[in-house]
Amino acid sequence: MSVFYAVSIVGAFIMPHPPLIIPQVGNGEEKIIQKTVDACTEVAERVAQLKPETIVVLSPHTVMYADYFHISPGSSAHGSFADYRAPEVQIDVEYDTEFVKELCSEAKESDLRAGTLGEKDRSLDHATMIPLYFIGQKYSGYKVVRIGLSGQSATEHYKLGKLIAQTAEKLGRRVVIIASGDLSHKLKDDGPYGFSPDGPKFDSQVTEAMADGDFLQFLSFDEDFCESAAECGLRSFRIMAGAFDGISVGSELLSYEGPFGVGYGVAAFLPKGVDESRHFDLRFEENERRRLASIKAGEDEYVRLARYSVETFVKTGKRGSVADFLITEDVVDREKGEMLGSRAGVFVSMKINGILRGCIGTVSPVTGSVAEEILRNGVSACSEDPRFEPVEESELSKIVYDVDVLGEIEDIPDESYLDVRRYGVIVSSGGRRGLLLPDLEGVNSVDQQIDIARQKAGIPKGQKLKLQRFEVIRHK
Repeated sequence: MSVFYAVSIVGAFIMPHPPLIIPQVGNGEEKIIQKTVDACTEVAERVAQLKPETIVVLSPHTVMYADYFHISPGSSAHGSFADYRAPEVQIDVEYDTEFVKELCSEAKESDLRAGTLGEKDRSLDHATMIPLYFIGQKYSGYKVVRIGLSGQSATEHYKLGKLIAQTAEKLGRRVVIIASGDLSHKLKDDGPYGFSPDGPKFDSQVTEAMADGDFLQFLSFDEDFCESAAECGLRSFRIMAGAFDGISVGSELLSYEGPFGVGYGVAAFLPKGVDESRHFDLRFEENERRRLASIKAGEDEYVRLARYSVETFVKTGKRGSVADFLITEDVVDREKGEMLGSRAGVFVSMKINGILRGCIGTVSPVTGSVAEEILRNGVSACSEDPRFEPVEESELSKIVYDVDVLGEIEDIPDESYLDVRRYGVIVSSGGRRGLLLPDLEGVNSVDQQIDIARQKAGIPKGQKLKLQRFEVIRHK
């Protein structure tokens, strides 16, 4: 296996990007996070010692697409902190156009969805400028490559990091990677985003991984957990980790603090040599295979029918039959009776790596049985959800299914009759109707539940709503 590292990726650093860390923006408030200021200055000094020709900045706040990594095009870019009342602070960069061209070529050859298409705003974002502001105090004469994140999987982010290292090696560049990113945004009740118990848990686990150089942990965080913690920079860290694939690193957590309710971590990573145990994408994928096999082994008949529906349709283009499923799966009489002897609305949900891949359902039954409803909605979820491309056969082994069988729909006078864990909600107004299932990760209040359902229906905020509730039996 080819390894690309040492003379090329000479170092990498995780850096946060709170605008008030810039003195002209903070106007003294930056002293409250002086540890972070000092650590960012330390990073700048270390970058100057490494003398990179190119700095690759991984930014959560440049252009971001669900299925594509955006690499900034052009020869240069400009930005300022005018949006933060400090227009006098300006950053200008020269892009490494040769590096960008070669990286795009490597991505195309590797079937990674990445390139320079789709730029909406050429100006530099604050997550790029803040690290470069500090570096600029100590070092100059380098070129920049700016790369955005995407909604693609953890391993695709890691793969992009591998291609960055490969490109650096091919061009003979001395490269430093800056993984820009804050940590959890939900550390305190009085913080800008409120509090979640998962916020401090995430920050504790991710900073431990930084200190230990445990890049497998970067890949392994559950997506629902990350959403609940409202993290910012994890995908930047995953790309950075991929650039050190198969490489032993010296890791150091330089600082961590979160007095404003947002976590700020600064860490440094230097390559030490080849280490074949550190191909973390391969280790993660093996762990995932074992996890998915365990989940599949524990699926009940409802979920097995949803899987059968999706896999039959994706592989053959034809709809399976309930009769064939019942015969091949040897469903017990009790479950068979429940599935065939009752009618109800059903939602079939699919996730890959914790990220939603499709969800379609019926509020009221449109077929003769729950079994037929699952069969029908499984096909719809994998092929008709307007938010996603149809599921491909290569994805089938990675899908985890939920089947929600809806109970009776009840009219309720107001939100006091709701409970986000027990009841789903239906909101309607002027012929528009939106539904949200109960007990969803990241939905922690009735107001939030109603608001999401309202947005799904396209109902303007403030418009009078009719409310209904329902319970579900969730099958996993």
